[in-house]
Amino acid sequence: MTPAPPHATGDAVTERFLGHRELLFSVIYNMLGSLSDTEDALQEVWLAWSARHRTPDAAPVENARAYLVRMAVNQALARRAEVARRQETYVGPWLPEPLVAAEDDVAGTAERAEALSMAVLVVLETLSPLERAVFVLHEVFGFGHPEIADILGRSPAAVRQLAARARRHVQARRPRHRPEPDVHSQVTERFAAAALGGDLRALLELLAPDVTLWTDGGGKGPATSLRPVHGRDRVAALFMAVAAALPAGALDIRYRRVAGDPCALVFSGDGPIAVVVVDLAPDGERIAGIYSVTNPDKLPRIER
Repeated sequence: MTPAPPHATGDAVTERFLGHRELLFSVIYNMLGSLSDTEDALQEVWLAWSARHRTPDAAPVENARAYLVRMAVNQALARRAEVARRQETYVGPWLPEPLVAAEDDVAGTAERAEALSMAVLVVLETLSPLERAVFVLHEVFGFGHPEIADILGRSPAAVRQLAARARRHVQARRPRHRPEPDVHSQVTERFAAAALGGDLRALLELLAPDVTLWTDGGGKGPATSLRPVHGRDRVAALFMAVAAALPAGALDIRYRRVAGDPCALVFSGDGPIAVVVVDLAPDGERIAGIYSVTNPDKLPRIER
């Protein structure tokens, strides 16, 4: 969380930063997939921005948006290596930390709505840091290659190569399709009801034959498997075992959005125990991927 800016920076300096804060947040989050690292990086951007305006001989910033985005990207790139190191020793599959919209703000702000889907964020983990930066800036936020070249300190030709390589990589692993929001929400709710209600027939009807389940418990939260589980029968069997072990009335399910995706929030007692996102197959009717985040370190910001 960005602290209240010191009075010495002046209202104009503060307002210029706050006017771009949501954009900066979304750029960093899409590059890191971690809310805590995003907030830390955003605070560093603020501190550097305010410090610059306390320096008497500093040149004025003509384009605050470009300048702040450059600082945000550099902060994200600097933290990318640390995030990757943590993932190397992570217990089980690592999934992005869910960016859950508030119940009374389903759409979120325009910039945060640009946050990529869980499925795409997972694919972006396989890109190099520079490829990911270029993909996020160009494909998500519409920055041109010359602008990105200035931000990254690379030539436009090098940026175009990075963009083409990243786009091919993402397309090969995640063909571009966007399900109808209402259909996606309906399938999510039907899945939660079938999986946690122990309705095997309904669950099998929803799952694609080659469905994959990722459960991110981080060694701390409940996890059905420490490896991705592939195939309709195996995934369905796991959820039937989970449903059979649940005491009646133990869970409360709420439906919100994680970035651009509908999601099911699973509560037990006073706190959340899981965020579940389903990814639809290109036919828009069956589920190709299930992402379940149960690591309590990734759920503290979620409220009933």
